[in-house]
Amino acid sequence: MNRSRILSFFVLTGLLVLMSCNSDFLNTEPKDKISSEATWADGPLSQAFIFNVYSFLGYGGFEEQALAALTDEAMFTHAGRNIDPFTGGSETPSNLAWVSGTYEWGTMFLAIRQANIALDRLPTSTFPDDELRDRLLGEAYFLRGYYYQQLLRYYGGVPLIDKPYGLNEDYSVTRNTYEECVNFIVSDLDKAAELLDGKPETPGRASKLAAMALKSRVLLYAASDLHDGPTASAKSSVLGGSAALNLVAYPSGDRNARWQAAKAAAKAVVDAGQGYKLDLSAPVSAAEGRANYIAVAMGGESAVADPAGAVELIFQRTHTPLYTVEDAWPLGGIHYGINNGPNGYHNWAGNTPIQQLVDDYEMMDGSKFDWNNPAHAADPYSNRDPRFYGTIMYDGADWKPRPSDVAALDPVNQVQTGYYDDGAGGLINGIDTRESAIENWNGSRTHYYTRKFINPDPALPDNQSNAQTIPWPFIRYTEAVLNYVEACIETNDEATAREWLNRIRFRVGMPAITDAGDALRQRYRNERRIELAYEEHRYHDARRWMIPATTVGRGIKAINVKATLKPGKSALVPYRHDTSVYDYTYTVVDNTENETRTWNDKMYYRPISRDEINRNDKLVQNPGY
Repeated sequence: MNRSRILSFFVLTGLLVLMSCNSDFLNTEPKDKISSEATWADGPLSQAFIFNVYSFLGYGGFEEQALAALTDEAMFTHAGRNIDPFTGGSETPSNLAWVSGTYEWGTMFLAIRQANIALDRLPTSTFPDDELRDRLLGEAYFLRGYYYQQLLRYYGGVPLIDKPYGLNEDYSVTRNTYEECVNFIVSDLDKAAELLDGKPETPGRASKLAAMALKSRVLLYAASDLHDGPTASAKSSVLGGSAALNLVAYPSGDRNARWQAAKAAAKAVVDAGQGYKLDLSAPVSAAEGRANYIAVAMGGESAVADPAGAVELIFQRTHTPLYTVEDAWPLGGIHYGINNGPNGYHNWAGNTPIQQLVDDYEMMDGSKFDWNNPAHAADPYSNRDPRFYGTIMYDGADWKPRPSDVAALDPVNQVQTGYYDDGAGGLINGIDTRESAIENWNGSRTHYYTRKFINPDPALPDNQSNAQTIPWPFIRYTEAVLNYVEACIETNDEATAREWLNRIRFRVGMPAITDAGDALRQRYRNERRIELAYEEHRYHDARRWMIPATTVGRGIKAINVKATLKPGKSALVPYRHDTSVYDYTYTVVDNTENETRTWNDKMYYRPISRDEINRNDKLVQNPGY
């Protein structure tokens, strides 16, 4: 017997002697854990368990890499983040591209397991508060429905598991059809709405209205092109050639009935709520429209609960230690500003807007922006939809005071993403370009920065020492209104669609639209794109409308801005944007520094990983992989 085995023998023998001498050894309980029975016998502990189920919501869309960077909204600045296998169409089950934890297969099924445990144990829990029990049950049903909805949007039909598996059970399970998944989720949300009816409403926790609003989203998707088998097959040979079309679409059936169901679900939300300033009969001023849009994005009191009783944010990620995952920064919270702001503020320029998004903002009169229009091309950032100024930072845009070590170079606090005549035959690099004298590695590659969701408070000049507490809008009232508008268009109720679309436009100062037919559909789609920019809708909308070949498939376009001194003028030192001194030219260019984007129809759905397929041989892979 070797020395290690002799040592193991004596250690094991000693433990057995100690155990036989003290039977209490077998009765000890861990001091840092709470037993299952104790959890379900105590109301606050049961509530804490549900808070843990919420924790799988993570940061929402406030992660360092945004879903916007997989769409025609944004480009992720930093290389090596595993985005390009997806946007370049080379992703495979063995070579997965980046996936946010809020959609990832294993993470979502772990969240569903936790919800299933709550749904299994709460009905027989012994704490005396029946109202709390019903509320927690309602929240558990909502969360299970929400997490299944996340999987359904990314992968199509998935295995429906409605109980917590125990040890030694067979974990092999087939994928349910798309229709079965929709029905299951809707059933969960109906139960949630019933249980949450009349219960207290707390920002960040599920409510009856949140369950109704999520149901409207699920049914809207179910009625869309991608999930109507005949339509999807006609538009995509990859989907049409799949033997398992029912996993991702309705193979047949009454599509009009699905649109009517989506319309009814959305109208129920519209009737039950009251969105922020959506009762206007005429456009507000451009300045007020911009302020309104920023207020909604900031989630401040004016947007969450204004004096008229409107509530824009129906389900949100709040800044609280109760059930959200916080990072290790000194003050906790979300660092969206440093992740995405200009490098001349010592920020990291993460998910920068691309030119295609910029171009899709209308002019103030409701006409389209057009580079072939000389007036537009000469001054592309003037007289645009007020939401543009609340979403995007561009060359010359006003922003917050610079950090102390930068203030001398920019005393007027303007974003500098261009290159400016120095009066001596050279160019000055804007301090927010990649060639900046401040930081030459974090600059935007598109020459734009994200404005939306970044706190404009001048007391937060660099966003580094202060985490912002802006809520993430998982579901807001305006989304439900847009859902209603889309369903009205698809059921030929165009007058109602225009009415509600105009209410959204009036809030931000845009004029009424009068479009009809397909022109109305296209106007609506652009309106949804602009209103919900950076809110994780574009990725899904482009797919369900089956238009991603003309969205992500367009590649990435950026802008080059150059300022040339007017005759007889001298360069401003330090530089500042001034059209009386400089002539500005704007040149649209392709950017392939990090990605060469393409579209492949397999990208309608993400692949199930090779590891998952190996663990469960009953799983069927998605079309095209």
